[in-house]
Amino acid sequence: MSLQKANVLPQIQHLIYRTKGLCQIVRTFPDLQLPLALPACPESSALLDPLQAVKSHDNNGRTSFAQTLYQQTKTLQQPQTVTSVDHKEPFKIQDLSIIIKAYVLVTSLTPLRAFIHSSGVVSFPPRKKRFAVKLQTVFETFLRASSPQQTFDDMKEAISKLLLVTEVFSEAPSSGPKPCQCSSCFQMLTFDIGFSSLHPVVLEVHGHFDFQADEDTNFQDQSFKRTLLEDTFRILLSNLSSSSTFFEALQNVYRSAGIKDEYHQKESDHCLTLEELNPLISFVKELQNLGQFELLFPSAAPKVSFLLHDLYRMVNPERRLDSILNVHWLLSNLLEQLQVINKVAHTNLPGWRNKDSRNVSRIKARWSNLRTSYSAKQHTKVRASTTAEKHEGLHLLNQAKEIPCSHDKDTLLHVRQIFTSPDLGLHPEFDPKIKEYYTEVPFDVVTVQIRAEPMNCQCEVHLDEKKGPSAANYPLGLGINRINILITDESQSLHEILSIYKIIIYREDRPNMLLFDDFMVCGFVQDCGSLIHPEESCGLQPLSAEYLSTISKPQLRTCEMGDTKGQWIVPCLSCSDNRTCDWRQITWQPANCQYPILKKTELQQCVKNKKILFIGDSTNRGMMYYLIERVNDTLQEWQKAHDMKFYHNVNNRKTFISYSYYPQFWININQRPTFEEALELLLLRSQPLENTGQTILVVGGVQWLNFHHLHIIHNVLKRANLSNILVVIKSLGMGFHLPVDGVHSLSPAEVQNLWNENQAILNTAKQYGYEVVDTFIITMGRYKEFLQGKCGCHFHEVVKSKTSEGNSPMTMTLSRPYALGKYFNNQSNLMQLQAYLSNPQSPYHVRGPINQVYSEILLSRICANDRKAVGT
Repeated sequence: MSLQKANVLPQIQHLIYRTKGLCQIVRTFPDLQLPLALPACPESSALLDPLQAVKSHDNNGRTSFAQTLYQQTKTLQQPQTVTSVDHKEPFKIQDLSIIIKAYVLVTSLTPLRAFIHSSGVVSFPPRKKRFAVKLQTVFETFLRASSPQQTFDDMKEAISKLLLVTEVFSEAPSSGPKPCQCSSCFQMLTFDIGFSSLHPVVLEVHGHFDFQADEDTNFQDQSFKRTLLEDTFRILLSNLSSSSTFFEALQNVYRSAGIKDEYHQKESDHCLTLEELNPLISFVKELQNLGQFELLFPSAAPKVSFLLHDLYRMVNPERRLDSILNVHWLLSNLLEQLQVINKVAHTNLPGWRNKDSRNVSRIKARWSNLRTSYSAKQHTKVRASTTAEKHEGLHLLNQAKEIPCSHDKDTLLHVRQIFTSPDLGLHPEFDPKIKEYYTEVPFDVVTVQIRAEPMNCQCEVHLDEKKGPSAANYPLGLGINRINILITDESQSLHEILSIYKIIIYREDRPNMLLFDDFMVCGFVQDCGSLIHPEESCGLQPLSAEYLSTISKPQLRTCEMGDTKGQWIVPCLSCSDNRTCDWRQITWQPANCQYPILKKTELQQCVKNKKILFIGDSTNRGMMYYLIERVNDTLQEWQKAHDMKFYHNVNNRKTFISYSYYPQFWININQRPTFEEALELLLLRSQPLENTGQTILVVGGVQWLNFHHLHIIHNVLKRANLSNILVVIKSLGMGFHLPVDGVHSLSPAEVQNLWNENQAILNTAKQYGYEVVDTFIITMGRYKEFLQGKCGCHFHEVVKSKTSEGNSPMTMTLSRPYALGKYFNNQSNLMQLQAYLSNPQSPYHVRGPINQVYSEILLSRICANDRKAVGT
């Protein structure tokens, strides 16, 4: 390894060291509101209108951002007059309560990799005395911030913004030659950050570690300088790293690419070049040799990641710089997987040191082997070990005694044996001549493994479809589950289906105990079988008398947001035994508030003359059908729509509803419509649309949604002149947690990380002014109560009403409606819901109490403004 390193990144020097460069950034990105203290800036007739700079080019002759950027960059070297940035009062140093020298090490500008030291140098204007101190201490002791970590994060965000803009400037297309990338270059930077109240302001940037030592510099300050330089050299020069950690994290990145982000899914089939691989290897080495540095970028902060995509979208209208974004994506996802692997909550990752130091060059040699462990056909990356885990339960089934197959034509239509794990105890007992079977399993049995063998040698057995496997792991939703075993003739070219065996498995609901007056009230947020927050309690917990008193108030206020934290509460004889509870009485209880349940007339008036557009997967579709049934008091038609549907017969034709299924995962990734394309088409097909609250867009799904999609929503609506419509974001939900064949399944660590992803979505949505419905916190504690579907993510199903149902092995009864707060004795809400649930004239009914809870929250958010108007 070469030890020659240079403290010089020319692109940084040209821009952020100099006032002219900083002013140029402010003029080019006026909407970013960069926290820069610039009392005077150069002004020139060569500069274009700042608003023109942030518009991408089109075919109507408007100037492209890239052209503007090149013209503006050239003016940096020209003599210019001086004027105020935006003609405000000059910035006064006396306004600052404290100035911090923050030391930042940039190891790469494109893509940006930067680290900030946990200590800095502090001074208190107008006094010039400076001293070294931990930054966390500054925010806790001197600024007395209520949230020191948040204040520190705000400062890091301000620095990250400036560095990201610098990267974009350096990569913007221009007619002049671009400087070559220097893999051995780095940049020591000192940011002078002033704080007025708790708001950080960048005062000046130095191209070195600026200490400005006083004459009376003490030993502690000298020690800090030595530590800072030692930590810097450790990051730059150390070759300590763990190739096994890197390899596992990169595997996980590729394995999860297909389920979370359709834009980057195609990258999982892209073979990395050495130029793309080197930054990833360097990044892992840097993370494992941090010393007292903390990671600044890549950042897990949604706002900063969002800014990255926004900036490149401006300068990259023809997507020529997508390769840079791809490496950014790899870096951020690599960081995420490394955090999961090491179970570290903070970005300084202290537990990474002293790992084994295998030769990193081995990783490059193994890269080609990594790709072969994935299935290109399914576009879903699954490690061989994961596949083995899924079939672990079938191992015993495969040990069954092999019986020679028969060539007798009389055996063509028969299965010789059906194996199950656990043993289902089929009724009637298995007989090759009997084609239909029924069995029941208790609530805690959530999966079953099934394998079948044909009796005839020229036949094959397939589960559920003609090309299905002969052995598979099935999820068992609550209620009825149907599994078909198909016998096909392999001697025929068309593989004709000769016979079908049917197995109906009824999974019981939670056991209920009828309670009288002698009970206690228990609450829970998470189930002990799937810990989202390992540090917090799980399962049923007794509720305090104070809490019960609060939620039992006659006039509990209305919840103002759709992501108010809450918990499930249920009456039990003992909170230590969930078998002693009356689960029919369970209710979702938000903290200190309740969601209103609208009467039918109120709901009909609320959605009158409105257009409601849904885009998302089947979970979003379930909420749409719930809304239709609530408004119409009946559900006359239903289908598992996987394309676009339009409903004009809602609310006596006074309400229009449209729906677009997304993502269309069954289409090849190269031909699959992007989210942006799907949204634009839905808006087009739903025209005319008003740019008011009369138009409502509901977006959401199980786990495909991320906060980048909210950026797309914002831009699409802005282009369509629909920025003033009401947007409701349904967040993530539990699912994909079971080892099921043919479906990507998440590890426990990945399930835990969904919480952070969900929070990012909620926070970004609220920054845009969108309404939210947090379905993750509602579903995570009841993840076992899913209904039919391989994903284990459906908490609704559409069933035929009792009057139209045929005979079935077991009569299905509707669950009692679930309330949304106000303890158990508030029966008025339940009676309102029961009124439409029991409509015998409705051919179909949306079943599922958990779906019912968050669908009612959706209705409350859609009608929130109507209630406010009535209240005023």
